[in-house]
Amino acid sequence: MTDPHDSAGLQGKAGHNLPSLRLHVPEPPARPGESADFTHFDIPAADAAPRPDETAQPATMRDMAYGLVRVLDENGAAVGQWNPNLPPETLLRMLRTMALTRAFDARMFRAQRQGKTSFYMKSTGEEAVSIGAALALDRDDMCFPSYRQQGILIARDWPIIDMMNQIYSNKGDRLKGRQLPIMYSARDAGFFSISGNLTTQYPQAVGWAMASAARGDTRIAATWCGEGSTAEGDFHSACTFASVYRAPVIMNIVNNQWAISSFSGFAGAEATTFAARAVGYGIAGLRVDGNDVLAVYAATRWAADRARANAGPTLIEHFTYRVEGHSTSDDPSAYRSAEESSLWPLGDPIARLKQHCIALGIWDEDRHAAMDKELAELVRDAAREAEKNGILGHGLHHPMESMFEDVFEEMPRHLKEQQQQMLDEWKAAGL
Repeated sequence: MTDPHDSAGLQGKAGHNLPSLRLHVPEPPARPGESADFTHFDIPAADAAPRPDETAQPATMRDMAYGLVRVLDENGAAVGQWNPNLPPETLLRMLRTMALTRAFDARMFRAQRQGKTSFYMKSTGEEAVSIGAALALDRDDMCFPSYRQQGILIARDWPIIDMMNQIYSNKGDRLKGRQLPIMYSARDAGFFSISGNLTTQYPQAVGWAMASAARGDTRIAATWCGEGSTAEGDFHSACTFASVYRAPVIMNIVNNQWAISSFSGFAGAEATTFAARAVGYGIAGLRVDGNDVLAVYAATRWAADRARANAGPTLIEHFTYRVEGHSTSDDPSAYRSAEESSLWPLGDPIARLKQHCIALGIWDEDRHAAMDKELAELVRDAAREAEKNGILGHGLHHPMESMFEDVFEEMPRHLKEQQQQMLDEWKAAGL
């Protein structure tokens, strides 16, 4: 009989009777130079997903985390139980806001390439995720975004020149150059400061929502992260608190298939959906076509109504695709097939809504082309105005001493001393 404490005996037994263990390392379906293949994706019909009651128990809607909420079909028609039946003016507002976001991205990307700022991140192909949600939420609901939700600010009519000033870190930057470019903060727009650290916004959103409920307020919170960020501890801590306290919060996971250079399989996509993260926490989970702005709107409105009915949080996975690089510092051709974006089976969110509006007879190709030209000129003019305030790298745009300000209501003694020491050294150096 083998002694259970005899390691040599155990090793011998394992080597003699059991197969060798093998480590599984996820592999994307296509690498650079290979043909992209999305045939393994199960894309259900646009009218296939049922629409549960907003106050349904999470256990009764488990299958929603594995299906796909869709509204727009292949012919551009809005179908099924999730069709929000929006009026023409709302549809056209959605279309214009998505187009403006894309024009803004294009201009700021060009500005980075011209050396006017250090960094930029485009949301190309993901515009529906932020804009559909923003228009479904109330204006005073609080948003805790990640770094690809600039569409929320644009949908809430925040001045794009203010966003550009922040990107340029110039003298018009309300944040005084303290945040990296694209990490906006706009309290008056219900837009919490973006953080470069992954998923910090999740527990912040849940805490804000809990406070709103504790005060007896009517406002809810919404937050966003990428699919890779669901591996962060903050994500799971937030889910625990949201579930236990039934926080009025919407937790959005933007599954755009890629992190900086690793595909979604490294975050668990091979094993299950990201919406399924909700099941283990007893949270309502929805999986949504993230390139269908009507589906995003409908799912967000459902989740918002659920939160306001004190039925608890909702976790929404937006199934979409990151068309561009992770940022201006990234070259996606180094790690994925060059043809992937053109073969993405759920198409382009702007093109799909345009097709729908044309089918309804409220839009046409000529008006769309005229709108694109108008928006390009609008963004160009705003950029020229912002650049009058300076661009990144052209000297200091804010007084040196301001770096110590706006942290405490009253600056403590030790910071005053450090501030004075810095100014003395600055003067002694002749700067």
